[in-house]
Amino acid sequence: MVTDQFRIDSHKLMYHIPRVHQWLEGKNIYPVYIEIGLHGGCNHRCIFCAFDFFKYKPDILEKTCFKRFITEAAKKGVKSILYSGEGEPLLHKGAVEIINFTKQAGIDVALVTNGVLFSRMKAAKSLGSLSWLKVSLDAATEKSYADIHGTGKNDFKVVIKNIREAVKIRNKNKYSCVIGAQFLLIPQNYREVATAVKVVRDLGVDYLAIKPYSPHPSSGKTIKPSIKYKDIFYLEEKLKEYAKNNFQVIFRRRAMERLQEKKPYDYCLGLPFATHITAKGDVYPCNLFLGKQDFVFGNICKESFQNIWEGKKRKKIMAQIYNKWDITHCRKACRLDEINSYLWRLKNPGRHINFI
Repeated sequence: MVTDQFRIDSHKLMYHIPRVHQWLEGKNIYPVYIEIGLHGGCNHRCIFCAFDFFKYKPDILEKTCFKRFITEAAKKGVKSILYSGEGEPLLHKGAVEIINFTKQAGIDVALVTNGVLFSRMKAAKSLGSLSWLKVSLDAATEKSYADIHGTGKNDFKVVIKNIREAVKIRNKNKYSCVIGAQFLLIPQNYREVATAVKVVRDLGVDYLAIKPYSPHPSSGKTIKPSIKYKDIFYLEEKLKEYAKNNFQVIFRRRAMERLQEKKPYDYCLGLPFATHITAKGDVYPCNLFLGKQDFVFGNICKESFQNIWEGKKRKKIMAQIYNKWDITHCRKACRLDEINSYLWRLKNPGRHINFI
């Protein structure tokens, strides 16, 4: 099995023992990780889009409000922020400034993008601040890219060029930013995954992550026919031969397996450790609840993060989720799955735990 040194198909909560300990003691902890949407619009119309129900409204997170939030979040112990969210983050004209401000505030920062707007200039100005950059590629040819991403064929060339230039800039300046690409495995592209691996490897990136499709319950998009991932596990072995030097192929087999498994926990325990903020500034428990106004903790442009996180409204919503929410309605193989399994074992250790 190819080693996943970035633990993309696992979790990293065991490296935050003090906060886990506070959580076990029943304290109201602040999140380690936050995902934020900078812009609600998107320059693509991907057939797998999880957030199409937002209708690609061009909501923009206002910089002044956001910088105030970042400063407070850093003081409250937030460790990392991913700019991704419900749209294409680089549509925000101040994206590079926000990325750099986040790093300067002492928070690790990452970016997920379709890569079209990640020009050489943006790369030169932001790679020094980014811990990692991931480009959603999902194809190996111009035609399939255009069909899957709902865009023109030329965008594929632009993205490939932008990735190549980003790698050159990273290497020349000896930045520590990890640069990777993502391939969402669906019926429309799985036959060209080996070609995609070769294309990406030759760009000099650090990895290509191959992940399964898991539709958002609120999305109007459903990809058919669905893939039986267990029937293509053979790809994991086949793709090993393409790994070389520092390049990894991360075949997310565990995530694929989880799609067919019953969740090994009764309710979501990981919500205090992460949260999601939209381009409008609304704070949600996680992306499952996006668009459901009854689950909005508050808005970072209208009140302080402390008031939101420690407020009565969040406490009430969290109690509702713990006591009434049926996790069978959750997204399969969600980001918190492995964290929840870990925390569930801590809460419910079973017998003989002293025999280590």
